[in-house]
Amino acid sequence: MKIAHVVLWGLLGFLMYTVAYAEDKYTLDLTMKDGEMTPLTLYAPAGKVIRINVHNVGKGPVEFESTQLVKEKVLAPGASSVVVIAPKKPGTYVFFDDFHLNQPQGKLIVQ
Repeated sequence: MKIAHVVLWGLLGFLMYTVAYAEDKYTLDLTMKDGEMTPLTLYAPAGKVIRINVHNVGKGPVEFESTQLVKEKVLAPGASSVVVIAPKKPGTYVFFDDFHLNQPQGKLIVQ
């Protein structure tokens, strides 16, 4: 009986930690299509880990890149991936598609 209680309390503690850790993340979605990004401006709160779910719905490869965020991710046509960004201070951080530099740049505005 004692072992069951220890296991139960351990499991409960792990679940509470998992929920608290998940609350520290802020998730956004970004769709990329042959150089076009939707939405072009993303908003996130300061001080939280930012997860950007990136989806390439175009016919060619795309590259999410940001020198300010020190991130780079290449996606094949039809691929999806996640870009994880450490907590940031308030400010505007630029990102772009390195394969389509003639298209408008995106912005991540951290508030």
